[in-house]
Amino acid sequence: MATVGVGVDVVDVERFALAMKRHPRILDRLFTDQERRDAKSRPERLAARFAAKEAVLKTLQSGVGAVAWRSIEVRKAPSGAPSIHLYEEAEQLALGHGVSTLHVSLSHTALSAVAFVVGCGPEDTHAS
Repeated sequence: MATVGVGVDVVDVERFALAMKRHPRILDRLFTDQERRDAKSRPERLAARFAAKEAVLKTLQSGVGAVAWRSIEVRKAPSGAPSIHLYEEAEQLALGHGVSTLHVSLSHTALSAVAFVVGCGPEDTHAS
């Protein structure tokens, strides 16, 4: 596999928690039901998932508004490892940029949440 793009994003957990408190419906717009369950509605975990969505958009050389937030889903494996799953327009955007696989790493403290995403595609057989 060849690396096609990378993205990183950092979210201030306190600001994110304040936004959640001021605009409770934002959670429905940003996250799938499964993401909210996996994060147990903890602000630092949701902030990390939001950072992952932003990092995915950066990996795909796109910005906020390019796709619906819920078309990018951060899943948690039984082991606890995160993964990215794309739906609808996000999946089409990735394919259009030659990205077939996304790798993600999340980390958070009480103060900040960070996500790093690497987008990979098939090896370029025409490269010298």
